[in-house]
Amino acid sequence: MLSEGLLHHVEIYVSDLEKSKAFWGWFLGELGYEPYQQWDGGQSWKLGETYLVFVQTESKYLDVLYNRCRTGLNHLAFHASSRERVDEMLNMLKDREVPILYEDDFPYAGGEDHYAVYFEDPDRIKVEFVAPAPILKEESE
Repeated sequence: MLSEGLLHHVEIYVSDLEKSKAFWGWFLGELGYEPYQQWDGGQSWKLGETYLVFVQTESKYLDVLYNRCRTGLNHLAFHASSRERVDEMLNMLKDREVPILYEDDFPYAGGEDHYAVYFEDPDRIKVEFVAPAPILKEESE
């Protein structure tokens, strides 16, 4: 039985579907997502019961580009299995020449207990890949 309140899907309009499919197909594949739906104007990937959909924006709406500081989506954050996996992802992102955000503050740009890498997709949507919080000594006793 599914838990009420979990995300069912997220749909994002993109300026260049082919670039987004290449980027998101690689990244989501690394996380275990599988291709789910595909049609002329879009593509989705699914993990468990949640899926992400990317749809080509109609040309008449491409005059205003996405900016995460405007009203709407700021970023998507994905769980990493470990800090080592975050480090591995950083190296893979660099190999693919993906823009890394806050690189001078890596891996603690989100705070001293928040181990993550932040980067951008082809439309400059911020993506975060974050490791589990460390178990504090008091919590483990």
